[in-house]
Amino acid sequence: MKRILQILLLASCMLPAANRAAAPALPTSDKASVLVMGGATSSGDHFRPDVLPALRQHFAGCQRLALVLHATLPAERDRTEARLQKQFAEVGPMSVVSIHHADAAGARELLAKADGIVVGGGETFVLLGELYRTGQLELIRARVLAGVPYMGSSAGANVAGLLIGTTNDFPTAEIPSRAALAIFPATINPHHPLPAAKVDYDGRVGKIKGYLKFNPTETVLALANASSARLHGGRVTITNGTAWLYHGSEVRVLPVGEVVPELSR
Repeated sequence: MKRILQILLLASCMLPAANRAAAPALPTSDKASVLVMGGATSSGDHFRPDVLPALRQHFAGCQRLALVLHATLPAERDRTEARLQKQFAEVGPMSVVSIHHADAAGARELLAKADGIVVGGGETFVLLGELYRTGQLELIRARVLAGVPYMGSSAGANVAGLLIGTTNDFPTAEIPSRAALAIFPATINPHHPLPAAKVDYDGRVGKIKGYLKFNPTETVLALANASSARLHGGRVTITNGTAWLYHGSEVRVLPVGEVVPELSR
């Protein structure tokens, strides 16, 4: 009996490591163009002025955007689509259609024909679970690696990373794995508080550093509200706002406009 208890105890100690999501290797493609945003990009029915330049640069020449709104409640998706259509009219003349209107085959067709993909915010676990369930995870990854621009805000930024590890979200849905799209070379933490909000800022720093003690090989890119980073041509730059890079016990502020060497090829 003692021997059996020892075996059971050993097995239970091994479970967390066995169940931990392994971060997938970042697919190599210099064609990938990925804009991740920390959230809170809107002011009413308009994009905030400070995020518009990055969006215009990122989607220059695009004519058909496919919206992926899995992270929002189904009852809210029509309203969210209408708001984003108004907002993207300020970015450029383009068609903006959410895939939630289509059946499974129609949604895949919209994603396959779009020349830009936008994944909105909301519940990250719901979003990632639906991307797995529908097979859209692999389709979106393939399209981005082929050069189709991707923009993700908040939850949409979370799933662009190697895995969802610092989402700020409750696990509102079951997912087969924390491994995500792996089109951006970091784990993303959106809505990172600014130092002026000292209690919130210190709390977030502590939580991310605690996370990295258990996941020491990961690098976390943290983005404040209305801040963004862009992967383009194999290089990551901070396009606007405030961002931080966490690795191990270290954290540093990332200057706007400069290449982030740790995330670039």
